[in-house]
Amino acid sequence: MTYDAIIVGAGHNGLTTACFLARAGLKALVIEKNDYVGGAAVSRELTPGWTYSNCSYVCSLLRPEIIRALELPKFGLQVIPYESGATFNSKGEYFNYSSDHDALRRELVRHNPRDADGYERYSRAVMKQCRFIKPLLLRTAPDPASFRPRDLSELLYIGKRFHDLGERDMAETVRFWTMSIAEFLDEYLETDIVKAHLAGSGIIGTGLGPYSPGTAYVLLHHYMGEVDGAIGAWGFARGGMGAITRAMADSFHASGGEIRAGSGLDRFLVSNGRVTGVVLENGDEFHAKTVVSGMDVRRTFVDHTDAADLPEDFLKGVKRYRFRGSSGKLNIALDGMPSFHAAPKGARFLRGDLHFLDDMEEIERAYDDWKEGRWSSSPYVDFLIPTQIDPTMAPPGKHYATIFVQYAPYELADGAWDDAKREAFAKTVIDKISRHSPDFESLIVHKEVRSPADIEREVGLTEGNIFQGELTFDQLLFNRPVPGYAQYRSPIGGLYMCGSSTHPGGGVMGAPGANAAREVLRDLGKRIDMGAAA
Repeated sequence: MTYDAIIVGAGHNGLTTACFLARAGLKALVIEKNDYVGGAAVSRELTPGWTYSNCSYVCSLLRPEIIRALELPKFGLQVIPYESGATFNSKGEYFNYSSDHDALRRELVRHNPRDADGYERYSRAVMKQCRFIKPLLLRTAPDPASFRPRDLSELLYIGKRFHDLGERDMAETVRFWTMSIAEFLDEYLETDIVKAHLAGSGIIGTGLGPYSPGTAYVLLHHYMGEVDGAIGAWGFARGGMGAITRAMADSFHASGGEIRAGSGLDRFLVSNGRVTGVVLENGDEFHAKTVVSGMDVRRTFVDHTDAADLPEDFLKGVKRYRFRGSSGKLNIALDGMPSFHAAPKGARFLRGDLHFLDDMEEIERAYDDWKEGRWSSSPYVDFLIPTQIDPTMAPPGKHYATIFVQYAPYELADGAWDDAKREAFAKTVIDKISRHSPDFESLIVHKEVRSPADIEREVGLTEGNIFQGELTFDQLLFNRPVPGYAQYRSPIGGLYMCGSSTHPGGGVMGAPGANAAREVLRDLGKRIDMGAAA
């Protein structure tokens, strides 16, 4: 069968691209290896009555322009914000991080009056970086080696924005993008538990520790989202993260698009330097002059493309691109709401993200374990119970816990992941939580344990890297994924990339998918209908 465009992978970026192409009038087909859409943004019922957000688990980065353009609320998407979170330490103390400015200031004063003022300066510094980077998210990164008018214009745009920062803030921006999250926090704050709480956003999904250069930017990547206009807010998609991709799929279908699930890509068909279609693992063959890959750059060009069809230097660049999976995930069905002995009765912060840390050095030691090929003996965990806000994910009176774990190696020093090692990994995580919640383990009805290798096998993320490649300075903007190919095109004519291996990177953001759609439509002489991305 012949289509105008074929999109490989029904993750959120693939669906975003597909929606915009279909809305522009193209006959579009999405192919997906799993029996369900969603990729890493999926909701699944693995035990009766409970719905898990199996991989990604919170929503903030999804660009509001995309939500509006694809009319996702019309197709059922509802994001419910949570307003606070907390970190507990081994001394029985807690730090409550609230989105309410006055409440947060009172909490900081409770720990250290100097940190209340330091946090104000910290927040202003981060927001300056957000204001600089956010307008670039829905723009195509320029090729600095090109003399094409579009690239020169975009370089001038970035240069002017950078120059307008002023001499002092220009220097601070360069420092920020290259420094560690620990160094950055130390400049503003003194209290260990406060810094530990904030440092987590600098290492989530990254094979780096809090003292590693470049982790300050990772914090920024988590800080620049919003929910209903509230900058930096996070929330739960009602019904789990699959609600996002289900709404996208419905939007795509409403524009006449077609999805074929249940068989993955075998290879791209290429003739005379141009893509002509795809062959699936089941032998089905589909043809199109435009094919867009939502897979990461390594899976696209190493696993599914004939090396003879690619320039040698490009292929070398693809193979050098770093993934370094470092994250595990537990999804747990609970028979009731666990208690936390350090939390005041009725504490609202239990509805948000919970962490169990003494200081940043504890995170660094967890990173040291990962470097030795072991899961962390005292891991960093991002622990949430979404059913306090979204009761649709569990039976009445029951709860669901999502636990993101840092660090877990893709390859263990003592052999491959197996059931026994997954169980031991889960026990390490559960034991750490249980030290702060004595009834937590007794409430477990069912659990799903995912190592980076499991995430790679089930979701298709190489090495289980949730960002489709590390978000370090050398892999951003016009270097993502490979210098000279950061504009969603590939060396093969008609074959494009739209996954998080491209600018601006990972997270359930949709920006790579929207940007890729814009470039495809520009090459076809059409325009994308989406405000700032046009």
